[in-house]
Amino acid sequence: MFKLLLSFLLTACLSACDLFHTDFNDEEPAKLYQAKLLSDQSTPIMPIRVMNWNIKFAGARLDFFFDCLGDEVLMPKAIVLANLKQIADAINNISPDILLAQEVDVLSKRSAYVDQVQWILDHTDLNYAAYASQWKADFIPSDGVGRVNSGNVIFSRWPIIQATRYALAPISDQDALTRYFYLKRNYIDAVIKPTGATSIHVVNIHTTAYAQDNTQKKQLDQLLNALIELDNQAQTFIAGGDFNQLPAGSSQTSAFADNVCKDEYVADDFSTQTTWLDGFYANFSPAISLTDYQLDNTLYFTHSVDKNVFWNRKIDYLFTNTNFEAASAQVYQNMANGGLQTMNLSDHAPMAASWSWP
Repeated sequence: MFKLLLSFLLTACLSACDLFHTDFNDEEPAKLYQAKLLSDQSTPIMPIRVMNWNIKFAGARLDFFFDCLGDEVLMPKAIVLANLKQIADAINNISPDILLAQEVDVLSKRSAYVDQVQWILDHTDLNYAAYASQWKADFIPSDGVGRVNSGNVIFSRWPIIQATRYALAPISDQDALTRYFYLKRNYIDAVIKPTGATSIHVVNIHTTAYAQDNTQKKQLDQLLNALIELDNQAQTFIAGGDFNQLPAGSSQTSAFADNVCKDEYVADDFSTQTTWLDGFYANFSPAISLTDYQLDNTLYFTHSVDKNVFWNRKIDYLFTNTNFEAASAQVYQNMANGGLQTMNLSDHAPMAASWSWP
């Protein structure tokens, strides 16, 4: 009873004054960045290349505690910079004009306080970025995490006119103290103005991975409704991110070999959830069609937790209300050219597609 009362009082104090600065508004401006030296911003030659990648805060394949594979929490700066160098090499190899990235750290203790948004801008041909934090705290009082700031980023070759962070539904079955320090999921909507072309919306999301209720469906429905509204307003968009959800027609939906956690991190049973993306496929054009995916799932897998288990599920996506170029989408599961092995760079594989708009 005493512990319950103490927890209640602590939560009330933290929430009242937001002591560790973890809270966000439901809607607020995203943080805008610019590269130190700007690269080519000429009128786009259609189609352009759009890329999506969860970079795992340059943690590569270290065995972090939350993967239940080891006890890593903090990385030395030399490791962070070495991993970022390989990430930048992969980005430059794929050469996107727009990049949707998730799990990008900004001055976090676990990644040696490197501003990864600025670093990527300064080491690729991408010029501008909009950042929306989804896990922010001056101090996380557990597991040695300390200060953290990590979130979603939209990188662009062309100027970002405006960008907005929209809060997603929180997990409903968390206690108040956990919720205070936990991730606040979001999607970010950036308006980009390519030289000599019409403005476009670029939308990036990273939904919850471990909720045991219907929070993820609520978050996906929020995004779907936002995209439908953009479409109704005749706004051209491309949207994507880490949806943490499988497409219909997945040959495996549970009991993945790389999910070794035995506690609250377990969330590998998608068997009752494979309709949650139906609205996206019904209303918009996917970079990878369900027909292609269902012919051979393995070509389009984008995720695995364990570095010893090759990519074994697709949870990353790109959609648009125009069209992708036929047969242009690729998941870079293993980049032979340049000697880059993407399995070693993150627990997600990068994907990209060619896209044009009126």
